[in-house]
Amino acid sequence: MTSQKSTTSLVPIQAAQSAQRLRTLVAQHAETARLMGVDFIPRYRAYEETVGEIAPELPSNFASNLAPDHASNSATEFSAAHSYGNALMPKLVPPVAASTAPIAASKAINPSKASTSKATTSLSSSANVFVPSTVPAPAKKPTDRPAAQARLDALRAQYEADAPHKQFITSFNFIVFGDGDPCARLVFVGEAPGEEEDTTGIPFMGRSGQLLNKMITAMGTSRQEVYICNILKTRPPNNATPTSFESALCEPYLLEQLGIVHPEVIVPLGLPATHTLLKSTDSMAKLRANWASITLPNGLVVPVMPTYHPAYLLRAYTAENRRKVWSDLLQVAQKLCLAVATQSEGEIESSGESRLYPQS
Repeated sequence: MTSQKSTTSLVPIQAAQSAQRLRTLVAQHAETARLMGVDFIPRYRAYEETVGEIAPELPSNFASNLAPDHASNSATEFSAAHSYGNALMPKLVPPVAASTAPIAASKAINPSKASTSKATTSLSSSANVFVPSTVPAPAKKPTDRPAAQARLDALRAQYEADAPHKQFITSFNFIVFGDGDPCARLVFVGEAPGEEEDTTGIPFMGRSGQLLNKMITAMGTSRQEVYICNILKTRPPNNATPTSFESALCEPYLLEQLGIVHPEVIVPLGLPATHTLLKSTDSMAKLRANWASITLPNGLVVPVMPTYHPAYLLRAYTAENRRKVWSDLLQVAQKLCLAVATQSEGEIESSGESRLYPQS
């Protein structure tokens, strides 16, 4: 009888220890995935399956005692369990499916149906959800720059008040909202600010920005005549690629931003920006060089030409890649009837040893 009581008393301790090991493992996986710039997405299996696989020594009713009662704010947030030493289990939150429609607050995931039902959760119910304006865009492109800039300033103030970046891990100095002509015909959209941008508060200011400036000049326009922004307005840790969750939190502000500028063409730079705007999972090799379009919440339909991010071009600086990028930008220039520079080679290095756009 004494031995049975002793064994029974150890169950809560063993359960708590196992749960702590599970928590540590999940946290490590989440941080590793975060640093690699990919989504941390647990398999949507029942809690019983997960617990049984990682901690088989737990009591059979352990998982049922750990069911969450509401969705968390991020994929790595933890909640206190109801028994067995307040052991902690991660709340399973799927990535946000970004869309041009207003993002609705999420509902709790039912653990008992996690392995059989399709997850449709988007954002936490505690999140401040910004809804882009659906007031129909004017038929004629606005040219009142002070008015457009005032609307952009108001949107920035709204973003700063909502602070969607606080829902995911980020460390930054300045919010990098946008730069350029508030009534620009052409908008470039990147994924997130880098170190230089975080220091200055201006998008595309590092080596990638210098290369982008040369691209813009070669197209027959100037940086002052275009508008440049990113999906994320704050720098991710270690310049990590934005996750789908982070992009979805910031996307409504981007869509409103684009609606205010009212561009005639949008050029998403790189795969993250392209996937966010076009809702596609295709590779850049398949997406680039082909016109697509996006319908903004205000009803404005804008042609979209994806191309490689300047950072990628700097890493893979081959004649073939430079020719591909120039081909994409040339299509944009032709659609906008820009006077393409006669010397369209565009130097990348100050020494002029290599050319961005080699002549065919």
